[in-house]
Amino acid sequence: MTFRWFGRDDAVTLDRIRQIPGVEGIVSSLDDVAPGAVWPKFRVAALRDEIGEAGFKFSVAESIPVHEDIKLGTPARDRWIEHYCESVRHLGECGIGIVCYNFMPLFDWMRTDLEMTLEDGSTTVAYDHRIVERMDLSRGLPKLTAWATGYDGPTLSRLLAVYRAMDAEVIWSNLAYFLERVVPAAESSNVKLALHPDDPPWGMFGVPRIIVDGHALERLLRLVDRPANGITFCTGSLGALATNDLPAMIRAVGSRIHFAHCRNVRITGDRQFYEAAHPTRYGNLSMREIVVALSECGFAGPMRPDHGRMIWGETGRTASGLYDRALGAMYLQGLWEGVHAGASR
Repeated sequence: MTFRWFGRDDAVTLDRIRQIPGVEGIVSSLDDVAPGAVWPKFRVAALRDEIGEAGFKFSVAESIPVHEDIKLGTPARDRWIEHYCESVRHLGECGIGIVCYNFMPLFDWMRTDLEMTLEDGSTTVAYDHRIVERMDLSRGLPKLTAWATGYDGPTLSRLLAVYRAMDAEVIWSNLAYFLERVVPAAESSNVKLALHPDDPPWGMFGVPRIIVDGHALERLLRLVDRPANGITFCTGSLGALATNDLPAMIRAVGSRIHFAHCRNVRITGDRQFYEAAHPTRYGNLSMREIVVALSECGFAGPMRPDHGRMIWGETGRTASGLYDRALGAMYLQGLWEGVHAGASR
């Protein structure tokens, strides 16, 4: 069991995380390093040591952002890809064996309401595609919690024009180009790459997204069919699309799932959802069946509760409070223990 920590500026401190029973690993990153820049080895080592001194293992680097030139396939991409390979090598030299990353054009995870109030008084994040379609992007979009950068109006307009003219197959081709160069560097460094699916799993603002369903996950693995090329299986991202059968998807790609994000979502309409409490009855996902599928596939990698609601009056980083994610960590461990106890009878 692991837990996301955003560094020294995170209100959720390592001392508090340590009080969550069963959490052994930390998922973190060098958030202040610009997309495309190399993660300095001494910075990676310092972060690893700080995490280690608090009693944890630095389990996953989440995320090394992929520079937009790589996704666009511009002539400058080779420089940024070499920087990416160097960052991966530095992680491997420091003993960090998994890199979670994504290939989402322009935007990381997207929500339209960051403080939706639920019936119990807690708040959560939600998405409504009707609001996205009405957004005026002429003034740009600010940086959200998970984004590597924000965009001013002219920059966003230019990038949107380029992406809207691109076919999804071009993005697939650019992803293949990236993996053909980074996977060997990861293999030689004993690092596994774990691609996070697109969140939400559909196009926005006329820009295509490609990592949206089981067929996409299987295609991703075929691009470079090596064990180091793998998946971050995010139940919340993939579960927002009602047609996705998550247990079946896990069984199809299970041996290449290197990292798991586990949370629940409640689908409220066509391309509408909110992030619910972790237990099955609060959302549309059968969390027990997801854990059963992971167990059957022999999954033994790091797992973490993903986003959480804000409960008990907590405020802080969007979807990243302590209390609900701690409840999620305990719930997931209970599920895992129950599944294994049942299997051993």
